[in-house]
Amino acid sequence: MTPPCREGDRACLPGGSGLILLGLFVGILSCAPIAPQTTNYPDSSLTKSWDVGELAKSLAQRNHQLRSLRTLATVSYWGEDGRAGFQEAILVHRPDRLRLETLSPLGAILIVTADGAEIMGFHPREGLFYRGRSSKENLFRYTQIPLELGELTSLLMGLPPLEAQGRWEQGDNSIYLELAGGVRDRIVFHPSLGVPAKWERLSAAGEIELSALFSDFFLTPDGPFPLKISLEAHTRQKRLEIHYQEPELNVTLPLSLFVQEKPANAREIALESLGG
Repeated sequence: MTPPCREGDRACLPGGSGLILLGLFVGILSCAPIAPQTTNYPDSSLTKSWDVGELAKSLAQRNHQLRSLRTLATVSYWGEDGRAGFQEAILVHRPDRLRLETLSPLGAILIVTADGAEIMGFHPREGLFYRGRSSKENLFRYTQIPLELGELTSLLMGLPPLEAQGRWEQGDNSIYLELAGGVRDRIVFHPSLGVPAKWERLSAAGEIELSALFSDFFLTPDGPFPLKISLEAHTRQKRLEIHYQEPELNVTLPLSLFVQEKPANAREIALESLGG
């Protein structure tokens, strides 16, 4: 989900317009999706008060139920380096496979694939192929989201980016989990659906470092799913809003979609050579 680079900005990875046909994405997104239909839920006076055991169980069930995603999305980005909006084809196979295709009217301007071993980014117009190890730093170069790959695939599926393990503490329709180094994750649940509606990662000093809002839920055979995810990296002053268009859940995705072969005419560059 890289925002398009401004012309002349050497700190950005190359961008631009490609000529890959949109038929590629028609093939990727060819199965019949579930038509999104948001629902008006009861007001707070009719909602249930959930205890920590119920909330932890709900989170564990969703972690088990939601395994893959195929969707188009509209992405909006705000940061100190500017503002951008773009279309994205998103493929997720939890826990550690991701494919992002940034689209233009003529096709893809960037294709990023990631698995547990490597991250690859192909910029068709420039004929550049970037390859590097699968790391939080390299993933951030392309997504502007400071999360590990497994955390990011969970987030894109409407899940807090952590496994439902550990000793939870009770809040007001929320639960807390202590992590290493005094870091704490807080999950706020939807008052009537009992699914995550907000996630926060707090530093040892109690400051919010990252947060995500899940909203515009619609009903699927695998439970309520958010059509909108808003992510903010508070300490980095970056914000992303992702609006899904007819997402397909738990579809079969060939693992070959999450790797790329370097085109014969492309020049390969190591992501690590770009420095900080």
